[in-house]
Amino acid sequence: MLRLIRNLNLYLVCVLALLSIGILILPGRVESQEATNWPQWRGSDFTSVSSEKDLPVEFGLDNNLHWKCPMPGSAGSSPVVWNGTTFVTSATADDEGICLLAVDSSGNVEWEQAVPGRNKNISMDQSNAAAPSPITDGKHVWATSGAGVLCCFTVAGEKVWELDLQKEFGKFNIQFGMSTSPVMDQGRLYMQLIHGDMRSREPGVGIVLCLNAADGKVVWKQNRLSDATSENKHSYASPTIYKDKDRSLLLTHGGDIVVAHSLEDGHEVWRCGGLNPTDNYNSYLRFVSSPAWCPGIIVVPSAKKGVVLALRPDGSGDLTDNSSAHLWIMDRGTPDVASPLIWDGLVYLFRENGVVACFDMKDGEPVWEERMLADRHRSTPVIADGKIFITGRDGTVTVLQAGREPKILASNELGETTTASPAIANGRIYIRTFGNLYCFGKPTE
Repeated sequence: MLRLIRNLNLYLVCVLALLSIGILILPGRVESQEATNWPQWRGSDFTSVSSEKDLPVEFGLDNNLHWKCPMPGSAGSSPVVWNGTTFVTSATADDEGICLLAVDSSGNVEWEQAVPGRNKNISMDQSNAAAPSPITDGKHVWATSGAGVLCCFTVAGEKVWELDLQKEFGKFNIQFGMSTSPVMDQGRLYMQLIHGDMRSREPGVGIVLCLNAADGKVVWKQNRLSDATSENKHSYASPTIYKDKDRSLLLTHGGDIVVAHSLEDGHEVWRCGGLNPTDNYNSYLRFVSSPAWCPGIIVVPSAKKGVVLALRPDGSGDLTDNSSAHLWIMDRGTPDVASPLIWDGLVYLFRENGVVACFDMKDGEPVWEERMLADRHRSTPVIADGKIFITGRDGTVTVLQAGREPKILASNELGETTTASPAIANGRIYIRTFGNLYCFGKPTE
């Protein structure tokens, strides 16, 4: 018996030691590690919600700044973070190409790798081909650009594979460049490629892809049909993955509709239109803002001050005229670029004119609406510890108190153009401007 106790004690000591240095991974540890990190745009669970606490509310160039790393060029892509290393895409110094950078926990560039394809600068809002955000799982990093070459690197910067999406699935035909970001779940990458000839009267045909993240091989490919015409064939939104205890769905957004797909084989579970009403059809209602969700509800934006629709996730077939599948609908007031945010029973919409609107999640009833942002913003906000962080295009990072009363906690001036969404990980706030990557946090011993 004494020998058994000694062996058990020795075993427990070894387990604790291995856990402390991260070698031993017990069931559930990967999820908690992902929650601490920020592996992709909108975080580990695609909701823009972080579990981090004790973040600074006030920060700037001389306040709570841990480091500042100059970027070679501008970009609208958002940073991702794993165990203190930040990965971010950028235009190259000569503005001709796109690159992926790894920045260490002290703000130094560990490595830089080219993402194949030429940069394309768009005069509208100074956007370029460095729009899609990268993804990491702590072992590999995946990155693409508007040129459509998807690459996989190790976290040490060694290329593992690349896939030319235009070569494999057809040349992109999209006015302002392919800006959709992939999403990853359970070792698979998911992408939506929604584009087409604006001048053709033929219906829009998009492609939804599932790739094996390890080798880039196609797991499944599905055509995505819609009746969209003109510019509405073009989508600048990104897919997301809805999850509750009963189901997981891939949501794609564009072509006047939102579609839920099976993660397993990509087949269409349901679709919903009504986002661009046919009796007052807008030929230029391309989607940029992406759907948001929490268990039991999917909030679907449109564009240009149009419809916002809240759906039940458990439908099937065409839900456009199925009122039982609709939790609520707003005829006007969608954000045009920033994706909605859902937290603690409330839905937040961040409109281009600086107005923030808050609604009750259950019935869509208005809670408050107020102009709180001074400049246009094109980033999606994130929330941590009941505080909402949103970056304005002029480099102002506004911190709002989440809740049933509008309250600004701080306005932090960086003085640099930014269209990227913040990332929150390991007690730090990461902001990517056109010129620099910043890391903010409270002082540490």
